[in-house]
Formats: sequence, structure tokens, C-alpha cells
Amino acid sequence: MEFRTMARCAGVLGALATIALIIDPALAQEAATAAAPAAPAAAAPPVPNKGDSAFMYIASVLVLLMTVPGLALFYGGLVRSKNMLSMMMQVFATLCLVAILWVLYGYSMAFTNGGTLNDFVGGFSKAFLKGVDSNSLAATFSNGVYIPEYTYIIFQMTFACITPCLILGAVAERLKFSAMLVFMALWVTFIYFPIAHMVWYWGGPDAFGNAAKAVATASGDAKVHAQAALDAVLKDAGIGFQWGALDFAGGTVVHINSGIAAFVGCLILGRRVGYGKEAMPPHSLVMTMIGAALLWVGWFGFNVGSNLEVNQFAGVPFINTFIATCAAGLSWTLVEWIAKGKPSALGMASGVVAGLVAITPACGFSGVMGSIILGLVVSPICFFFCSAVKSALGYDDSLDVFGVHCIGGIVGAIGTGLLVNPDWGGAGIADYLSKPGEMASGTYDMAAQVISQAKMVGMTLLWSGIGSAILFKLVDIVIGLRPSEEKEREGLDLVDHGESAYHY
Repeated sequence: MEFRTMARCAGVLGALATIALIIDPALAQEAATAAAPAAPAAAAPPVPNKGDSAFMYIASVLVLLMTVPGLALFYGGLVRSKNMLSMMMQVFATLCLVAILWVLYGYSMAFTNGGTLNDFVGGFSKAFLKGVDSNSLAATFSNGVYIPEYTYIIFQMTFACITPCLILGAVAERLKFSAMLVFMALWVTFIYFPIAHMVWYWGGPDAFGNAAKAVATASGDAKVHAQAALDAVLKDAGIGFQWGALDFAGGTVVHINSGIAAFVGCLILGRRVGYGKEAMPPHSLVMTMIGAALLWVGWFGFNVGSNLEVNQFAGVPFINTFIATCAAGLSWTLVEWIAKGKPSALGMASGVVAGLVAITPACGFSGVMGSIILGLVVSPICFFFCSAVKSALGYDDSLDVFGVHCIGGIVGAIGTGLLVNPDWGGAGIADYLSKPGEMASGTYDMAAQVISQAKMVGMTLLWSGIGSAILFKLVDIVIGLRPSEEKEREGLDLVDHGESAYHY
């Protein structure tokens, strides 16, 4: 009955169109348009959740807090008073410089397709943030969930800013301000942006899921084309992501990356004047402890913010970050107490940072008990490198960046491959392909996952280690890395900036 009624209506509309054609062609066109079946409405674009956006803005501010004032105070307190302002200036200036480079071309190099070089670095399709506006969206880790792209750019910018600042601790008190600025501009361009691309660039869950659905529903030649499209989507990712390497918040990208660069830098610059012959104690452990506390607070933005959503899963990186850090702080204190007879405030601060470093790649994958174990294990290893290894090899890593960040990052990155195991309380690995749209947990192969982790660790060590050595030597040849011995003894506060931190 309903079909016959629709047919009659269509016949009436057709007759009216014929009459209108004789009277008024324009009117005929309107009638024909009315008679035509309505085109299907385009799917509405996803609308970012306001809570997710607010959460990410807060996380970004917390990561900024880690750099200034957190890291600036932490490092500033560890150097001698004559270099306090110099250290703080280097942190502030690096942040400002990298933020500008990030919006000019860094974001594009890290998070766009790089064509033939896409395994290793992105392109310049979004240089100067071309095509990005308040309506642009960035994918999260859940199907159908997005945040504003500006929000994602801001959050990732804070990571890009703090990472090169970590290098400063290893070359403290002997790196010229001018040389530092040139090196940092080169380092983020050729080292950080590519490493971030290798580990974190991918198409997002919907791109994976939609391509997998197309394969599942197609047949014949269409299935062949759909599979080719899926293969292209899977290939549109950094080499580390293709390997299956897991790094929730920056174990490779931030800590191993900066830690090995710091080690290379301290070797190339050589020891500070008087190192091993003169006492060089921290001038203010109070400032260092304040800085460590700010780092710990800000690290929740670092790790929990990397979830990109304020959903039920956000509690996992939060509690893991909290509990692993507590375990590492206690572990370092106990080891130092046994080894040196007394537990020190500097040891507690170092343990806290080591725990934060180690849990960073694992915080979204480990279970709580696994996080405690990781924290307990990482501190003795870092303590050994910061004391026995450093003393035996005689290198002057001023503030133990290599021993804490690089070694702690390696422990955390390899540990992630173990602690993600669901049988050990881990979260498992998301599978966006077998059940598109559901983000089911995929199969876990411990040996394969640890190998994937080790491959990305090795890639980071080689890329950053070799690349940083080239950049340090280049800057040294062009403008020189160090001030004269006389100026170094005077202190970089006066030499580089013409002012002193204290007047008494």
C-alpha cells in the first residue's frame, strides 16, 4: 500500500514538471529537483569532548611546569652558584627557541607523512601550521574520539621543549650560551623531530579500523584493492611504530634520546676545569629538591596526558607514575644508605627522577605491581652508572643525565615489553584490526615484543648518538663550544650574561 501511494505521488510530480516546462523552464527545474530522491546526508564530523580538551590543556601546562620552573630549579641547584643564572637561562632560552621551531616546521616533520622518507621523518605539508585551524582534529587512541589539533600541537610542543633541555645537565658549567642556542636548533631539527616521528606517527585508530572493515566486507577484486589500501595505511607510520615498539610517553623519544646526546656532549666538551681536583658540590640542594618536587607533579601531565583522553583508562598511567616513583625513591635511598653509610637528599631526588624516567614508556601498559618492581629495579642500576661506572671511566657528566635518563630510559623501554604482558597484570596491546572499532586486546608474544623494544632502543642510541656527535663537532668548529679556562673559572653567569644570581 505504501509503495503504491509513493508511485502515485511520483506520477503527479512528473506531470506537474511537464506542465511547468511549457510555462516556465526555471519552475520545471525546481519541480524536477523536488521529484528527485534526496541525497544521503553527509556524516557529521566528530565533535571533541570538552572534558578531553580541558584535560589536555591542563596536562600541557603541567609539562611546561616541568621545564620552567621545575627542571630549571633542579639543574640550577646542582651547579655552583657562579653558574646558577647561566643554567636557568639555558633552560628558558631552549624552551623559547624550540617552541618557535615546533610551530614553524617541527610539528610537520614529526606528525605528517614524509613520502619516501616516511619511515624516519615527516614532511612539510603542515609547515607554518598550514591547514590547521580551530576546526582541525587530531585522533586519540579510541575509535571515533578526537581532540582539537591545536590542543595536540600544544601538548606535543611541551615534549619537544623539555627534551633538549635535559641535555644541558651533562654539559653544565662549560657550554657557551651562543653555542648552546645553535646546537639546540640543529639537534631538535635533525634528532628530536625524526625520532618523535619514528615512534609516534601513525594514522590513528579510525584509519586502521575503517581500512580493516573494508577488507572484511569486500570480495573478489574489491578485496584485493581493499587489502592494498589497508597495507598503505599500516605503512603510513614511523619505523618504530611499524616494528610494534611501545612508548607511552617518551622513554625512547625523550629520555634515551636526550640521555645519549648528553653523554656524547660531555665527552666532546671534556671535563670541567678543576674536575676531580676541586670540590664541586651543588650550591643549593633546597632548590634541587623543590625542582624535583615540581618535576614529579608535572610528570602526571607528561604521562597521564599522553593518554589524550580523560577516560576510565587514564587512571592506569596515573597510578603507575605515582607508585613506580615512590618505589624508585625508596630504592635509591636504601642502596645509597648501604653503599655510603648515609641516605642523602640528592639521592632521594635522583631516585625519584629515575623512577619517573623508567615508568614513562611503561605507564600505560604496566600493571601496578609491575610498576613497583620497575621502580625498585631501576634505581640500583642508575646508581651503579652514576657512581661506579662514571668513576671508572672518568667522564664528566655534570648532573648525571646519562646515568639517570639514558640508562633509566633503557630499563623502562625494555621493561615495557615485559610488563605489558596481560598475565603479569599488564594492559596488553591494542588490536585495531581484528575487531575494528572495538580496540580489542591483541595477542602478546614476549620475545617478539622485547625484540621490538630493543630495536627501537638501538635505533635511538645510534641516531641520536652519532647525530649528536656530528652536531657538537660542527658547532665546535664553527663557533666553539667552550669559553676560555679563565672565563670558565669566573663563571658563566658573569661571562655570558653580565649578572650574578646572588649578591652578598
